[in-house]
Amino acid sequence: MMRPYLIAIAATAAAFAGVAHAQVTPPPVQTPPGQDDGELVVDVEGGQSAPLPIIIPAMPTAQVTATPAGSTDELGRKLAQIVDDDLRNTGLFKTVGPGATRGIAYSEVTAPNYSGWSGGQALVQGYIRANANGSLTIGCYLYDLAAQTELVRQGFVVSPSDWRRAGHKCADAIYTRLTGEGPYFDSQVVYVAEQGPKNRRRKQLAIMDQDGANHRFLTNGQNIVLTPRMSPKQNAIVYMSYENRRPALYIYDLAARTNRKLVSDVTLNFAPHFSPDGRSILFSMSVAGNIDLYRISASGGEPQRLTSSPGIDTGGSYSPDGSKIVFESDRGGTQQLYVMGADGSNQKRISFGGGRYATPVWSPRGDLIAFTRTGGGAFRIGVMSPSGGGEKLLTNSWGDEAPSWSPNGRVLMFFRTAQGSGRPDLWAVDLTGSTSRKVPTPLDGSDPNWGPIRP
Repeated sequence: MMRPYLIAIAATAAAFAGVAHAQVTPPPVQTPPGQDDGELVVDVEGGQSAPLPIIIPAMPTAQVTATPAGSTDELGRKLAQIVDDDLRNTGLFKTVGPGATRGIAYSEVTAPNYSGWSGGQALVQGYIRANANGSLTIGCYLYDLAAQTELVRQGFVVSPSDWRRAGHKCADAIYTRLTGEGPYFDSQVVYVAEQGPKNRRRKQLAIMDQDGANHRFLTNGQNIVLTPRMSPKQNAIVYMSYENRRPALYIYDLAARTNRKLVSDVTLNFAPHFSPDGRSILFSMSVAGNIDLYRISASGGEPQRLTSSPGIDTGGSYSPDGSKIVFESDRGGTQQLYVMGADGSNQKRISFGGGRYATPVWSPRGDLIAFTRTGGGAFRIGVMSPSGGGEKLLTNSWGDEAPSWSPNGRVLMFFRTAQGSGRPDLWAVDLTGSTSRKVPTPLDGSDPNWGPIRP
């Protein structure tokens, strides 16, 4: 797997012309909301009264050079647009992107003309340079226009094929600096790509960047695939598939691009999940007419039974520390959410609202559980605390289901089924419920699973 290398970028003109040795340069410490020291901050909890205006001109290049990904001047414009799109889609920023700003000189990147900008509170500038060894160096800077100070300085050395990742990492650095939250733009989503008539849907395993770019199919669609989930190490995907009409769990190796059957004849499995350490997989299986949760080593072996109550126990998801599991069960007569220890102990119901609850998934921050709630003929996405309190519905559409968390626990991706046509699409919504967007896919999409930040 190709990895972009984070580099320190010196502020002096001499160092600006060269590249330092690879090393991590963390963003400056964020001042929490309410402890204003005059620096820019974005309140992500209560929401901004108005999005923060931020200006993002095209990233210049010292010398226009052809690369396998395009010329460096063209890539500079596209990089700025990626940063623009990432920040704008959060709903926290009002961006003025490269198509609506003046160009800047290469020398201006580290010496911004503060008086030359109006209508913004923050300024993002950067550059791109082709290196003799074929790699690209991409710089990323954030400035406070009012205070005329530098807030972020980061850079990346990447192969031409990974230039988009540098744009996402630049946006992540800016987002983290201004909000105090973790990054999530440089991440991938695995999902089920669908096409065809209702009674003969073709369902393929697919993977893409969180913004829909770099899309590729992983299976050919000859066998139906369901409920894909990415490994915490991002090296594998576990999913359910039907081969010769017989259900089974498979693990897809992303590096080798090969499939391995893990468990055969698995029925009513609505979402296998990796444990946080990636060593085991949680899934449901029917034995003697009873559907329970089981755990199996990711390398194979004998499944271990975790639940034994009458009814259907399924849809399990681990807490971030691996100590607990949230799952759905109809043992009480209706489909509800329960929490238990990772060994199956101390099973306790946590959902008590009207309707039914399904597809629970624990936030990577550990503070919330997302779910699908059904009632009145509608499916909606919601969140609650692990103890069941503070329930909040985030969507109000006809058919929203199967939420999956962004790496920082700030955004949920899910699929929305259109009323009438029955065609699903991928959507994302933030925790306020006020910012949502459709995620572009080449075909219909369902069952998204958002992976961790890429290394």
